[in-house]
Amino acid sequence: MLHDVRLLALLILFVASSSQGVDGIMRCCGYGSSQLKYAGAMATFDVYGLPNLEKGKAIGANIWVGDYINSRMKVQAGWEVYPDTYGDSKTHFYVYWTDGKDGCANLKCDGFVPVNFAPITPGDVLETSNGPTNVTLKIYKNKQDGDWWLYFGHDINKLSAVGYWPKSLVTNMQDRSSYVAWGGCAISDNGAISPPMGNGQWPKSDSAASFRNVQLVDTSGGGYDPLGDSLHAFGRQTCYQTGVFRFGVQGNMFYYGGPGGCTS
Repeated sequence: MLHDVRLLALLILFVASSSQGVDGIMRCCGYGSSQLKYAGAMATFDVYGLPNLEKGKAIGANIWVGDYINSRMKVQAGWEVYPDTYGDSKTHFYVYWTDGKDGCANLKCDGFVPVNFAPITPGDVLETSNGPTNVTLKIYKNKQDGDWWLYFGHDINKLSAVGYWPKSLVTNMQDRSSYVAWGGCAISDNGAISPPMGNGQWPKSDSAASFRNVQLVDTSGGGYDPLGDSLHAFGRQTCYQTGVFRFGVQGNMFYYGGPGGCTS
C-alpha cells in the first residue's frame, strides 16, 4: 500500500476536478479507497438546496469511480447547485465523465447514454423545497456488456437504470476501476468566500450531511462492504471536515461538511 501522504495527495487530485470545469477552487470532503480493482460503488446521500447561491460558487455531493494511475479519468454522478451552469440556484441531478482530456457533464456531448423510461434525466431538478431528501446512486461495470451503468432511486431496494457510460469512453477502465470515492464538494472563485458544504453543519453533529449505505458493487450489481482498512478520509480543512466512518451503522456511513468561509 502507498504511503498515506502520497495516497491522499493522489486522492485529492482525483476528486478535485470540477464536473463543469470551473476555474475556481474546489474543496472536497469524504472517503476514498485504496488502489485495488473495483467494479463499482453505491451510497444513499442527503440532497440539499442553497437557493441564494451566487454565481462563481457551487456545492454538491458525488460518487466517483475512476482510474488511479490517470487520476483524471473517471465517471461520476450526484447532485449540485451550480448557477453558472444551470442559470439558477436549484439543486440538479448530474452525471459526468472524462478520459483525462475530453469529457462533459449531463448530455452536453456524446458520452453518457440515457435509457428509455429512466426515472430521471441528467440535468433535472431535484426538489428540496419540502425539506431534506435523499437519493441512492449506484455505478457499476455490468458483466454482460462491460459498460458502466448508473442506477437511481429514493429507496435502496428500488433502483432503476438511468443510463450508462460506454466502456470505450474510459479506456483505462475497460476491465475494472482502480479507485472509488464518496463525498461532498464546494467551489468558489479565487479569493471569494467559500459556500457551505452539505447542509453547513460540522460532521460532529448527527444532523449534518451524510452518506449512508456506503458499499462497493460487483459486476452483477450487488453491494458488499468495503474492508475496514481500505478507506481513507480526505479533505479535512478549516472550513470543512470529514467525520468518522462508521461500519455497520446505517449500512456503513459518515458525516461530512461545514459552514464554509475559506478564502484560500
